[in-house]
Amino acid sequence: MNTLFIGAGSMAHALLKGALRAGVLKKEEVYVTNRCNQHKLDEIVEEFGVGKYNQDTRYDTVILAMKPKDFHDAAQSVRTFLSSDTLVISLLAGITIEHIREQLSFNGAVARAMPNTSAAVGKSATAVSFNPSTTHFHREWTTALFESVGTAVEVDESKLDLITALSGSGPAYIYYVAELLKDAAVELGLEKELAEGLITQTISGASAMLEKSGLEAQELRKNVTSPGGTTEAGIAALEEYEMKDAFIHCVSSAKKRSEFLGEMMNMQSPKS
Repeated sequence: MNTLFIGAGSMAHALLKGALRAGVLKKEEVYVTNRCNQHKLDEIVEEFGVGKYNQDTRYDTVILAMKPKDFHDAAQSVRTFLSSDTLVISLLAGITIEHIREQLSFNGAVARAMPNTSAAVGKSATAVSFNPSTTHFHREWTTALFESVGTAVEVDESKLDLITALSGSGPAYIYYVAELLKDAAVELGLEKELAEGLITQTISGASAMLEKSGLEAQELRKNVTSPGGTTEAGIAALEEYEMKDAFIHCVSSAKKRSEFLGEMMNMQSPKS
């Protein structure tokens, strides 16, 4: 199953690494092209043993892995890679399936996915939406592709802006919490390196508990929070400063931005 990656950035790299390791992709059936950075393209080709775009090759799957802002300029050339039975997989934040089909003048199968940067370590949380033209095989294969770099769930496309705000941007929120905890620890007298090590392990351990304990986050929190204890005092301070409202505003703002960027892309697009 010949697959063409259009774009050679970090997400393409992470997907290639995971999918080749899992056997979802075979290196002799993978091709990559990158419009702007020849050096990155050469690095990926050398690292994974895949091929560069070949105009004589028929592609079963085309993965849109360029930056969203570059999609419209690339659309005309992308059309030349497509046939009626090609599966197009988009990693482009904010750009709808309908808009992709319009710009590509394409009536075939399209999947739209929102992985996150944790794909680089095989821990992405990916949401995928499919249009009605996709077959059962398309859906199974696409799900397997993203499961090779973490977990994958199928969702209605109407939820993707919210999921972009939640899990797409989510790693940055966790990094920000780690950053703030480190700053607090240092300000209160702990050495930076010691604080960073303790925080990293604490977040890793808490993540493992969420994944493996079978308990919800609220129950895990309550199990740690003894009446009159240190954790209760810390949680009370977070509630006093309305941390819940801050996170609601955080996710809501990111969702609105995703919607806005998608609308802007649609307004700025050249007519087919």
